[in-house]
Amino acid sequence: MNTPRANRRKTIRKKIGLYSVLLLFTIISIFPFYWMFIGATNTSGKMFSSPPTLLPGGEFMTNLTNLNNTVGIGRVLFNSALVSGLYVVLALAVCTMAAYALAKFEFKGNKIIFLVFLLSMMIPYQATLIPLFQLMARFNLLNTYFALIAPMLSYPFAIFLMRQNFLAFPKALLESARLDGASEFRVFLQIVLPSMKPALAATAIFLFMMQWNNFMWPLIAIQSQDMYTFPVALSSLMGFSYVDYGQVMVGVTIATVPIIVFFLVLQKHFISGMLGSAIK
Repeated sequence: MNTPRANRRKTIRKKIGLYSVLLLFTIISIFPFYWMFIGATNTSGKMFSSPPTLLPGGEFMTNLTNLNNTVGIGRVLFNSALVSGLYVVLALAVCTMAAYALAKFEFKGNKIIFLVFLLSMMIPYQATLIPLFQLMARFNLLNTYFALIAPMLSYPFAIFLMRQNFLAFPKALLESARLDGASEFRVFLQIVLPSMKPALAATAIFLFMMQWNNFMWPLIAIQSQDMYTFPVALSSLMGFSYVDYGQVMVGVTIATVPIIVFFLVLQKHFISGMLGSAIK
């Protein structure tokens, strides 16, 4: 017979076991970021010493100075911020309007168009690089911000995510706004979008991370160092005979901070948006 005291002990043991497992996985998840910070504050020799150094060093400013002299960190940060910021704004506008049309307008071929968008997600990204390069070269758009931003403005996953949220918006509310004389654009901007903040935040995070971490296409489209984005700039640090991992870790640390900040700012809306699209 289980007494209340025995049940309480059993519950405490379960909680201790659960929190121990969670703590272990938390440490495993955080350790790569900690190692990145340790590498940014030490030289390459200390990083690969035996036993390895697990305490911060005093070489962060030296590594940062060397990185700036090598790739021009200010220019790289400006390029990445500009390209990612403009891309998120423009892609959100394009994908949101496309998703709204597919979710709320009844027209011939609606489902077929949406199916084509879904099927396009199955095409390997690498298969589009050569045709895309030829297209940009033909119009003399290589090595421009336009070439970095324009190709992925109509992002299929973003359209899918927004469409799933738009489907749950009540049609009766749209019809009443139209009967009151509101234009379709006003209905979209003033009635529909304000209620879609969680979905917009979730989509914005996906778009920002995708563009900020984009490496293959910028590597092909960029021809001069003053147009480097973070992934391309960091790849240029990987030499054939020598790699200064202190510089690399400083660059990775700086490149990681905007993603973390962007997510923390929108995390509340992000969770609501993802759950909303799953349930609806």
